[in-house]
Amino acid sequence: MLTSDITSVEMHPAADTHKAGEPLLLTVSESSSSLKRKDGSAEPSVSGAVFNVSTSIVGAGIMSIPAAMRVLGVIPCVLIAAVAALANSSVEFLLRYTRCSGGSYAGVMGDAFGRAGAVVLNVCVAFTTMGTLIVYLIIIGDVMSGSAVGKDAHVGVLQELFGERWWTTRVAVLLVTAVVILLPLVLRRRVDSLRYTSAVSILLAVVFIIISLGIAVYTIFTGTVNMPRMFPDFSRLSSPFELFTAVPVIVVAFTFHFNVHPIRAELKNSSDMKAAVRISLVLCSAIYVLVGFFGFLLFGEATMADVLVNFDRSSGAGVPQALNDLARLSYALHLVLVFPLLNFSLRINVDELLFQGKRSPLASDTPRFMFLTAALMVLLYALAIVIPSIWTLIQYGGSVFPVSLSLIFPGAIVLR
Repeated sequence: MLTSDITSVEMHPAADTHKAGEPLLLTVSESSSSLKRKDGSAEPSVSGAVFNVSTSIVGAGIMSIPAAMRVLGVIPCVLIAAVAALANSSVEFLLRYTRCSGGSYAGVMGDAFGRAGAVVLNVCVAFTTMGTLIVYLIIIGDVMSGSAVGKDAHVGVLQELFGERWWTTRVAVLLVTAVVILLPLVLRRRVDSLRYTSAVSILLAVVFIIISLGIAVYTIFTGTVNMPRMFPDFSRLSSPFELFTAVPVIVVAFTFHFNVHPIRAELKNSSDMKAAVRISLVLCSAIYVLVGFFGFLLFGEATMADVLVNFDRSSGAGVPQALNDLARLSYALHLVLVFPLLNFSLRINVDELLFQGKRSPLASDTPRFMFLTAALMVLLYALAIVIPSIWTLIQYGGSVFPVSLSLIFPGAIVLR
């Protein structure tokens, strides 16, 4: 991809508006309402912002929602609505203080807590986005090459079609996916340039829901459905504290705050961001509830941490395997299209941490941009190969960094 083909939103060093060297996710050099396209392209719309925000929200966390329902039961999962409401309030706080502060989450944290606050924010965003992207790659590997955790073994789509080959292994499949498919997408330097892939990714999530709904209806009529529990079954829990392992999963599912400012910066009218966030939260909450309920309805107590691995030949739903494979492939492709949007935030935050003294924007510094992109892709690939399951990553990582980003930091800013 040629640099001349891409325009970027100006990301000024923190010295222009704050303390020297203060890290910023993305700043707006002018009023958002006066933002103009040098290349003559159309202004970003509210619908584009809705697609990008929704894509930021609906990611890997959705695949663990059915497993969270397996632990909590259906009724306690009203936590989804509660966490969505908290996410909306925390984003409103951030946008309110952005008007009188910097144009980024890190800028707001820097004003409230100084340089240390901005650095802590950058670290949390980097770890959150990195963990999420690793989960994406693990799920893609599960779908294409299968999963084997403990005594539970599930075959992947490629293994079903071609059997056990060296090129159907997780190592080979993820390598090809990273280099051939993901790399061209992560080389995009503007958030708004991803609006079309974001729209397609949301469509694919809807396709997955429709297929899951169809399979669930089929199992109801054939009498093979697993009636879901309404409340937790404590006899199946090793400890009552196991209930709390599901909470980080739901919080992770609504952690998108690090992408709010980059998306807002490209809107013609920045006040439209609140509406875009509300629409996205309602849409994504509905998607979570539907996927969680139908996933738990289909697989019951056999629901895996990554529900996609349940859609293999051992699913027992009695539907054609092609339909199961279509469900898996649609969501794997959804994650492929979500990947570059989160990688955008990861790259900016790592750049701010490693190259604080650089005055040129990352998007205009091609060597730095290429180095960070390549290094992060290699690291993400290696960790996705080493880490076997997404549940452990979401359970422990989700209890620290996403909770801080979505709940603790916005509340601390208001109290400050």
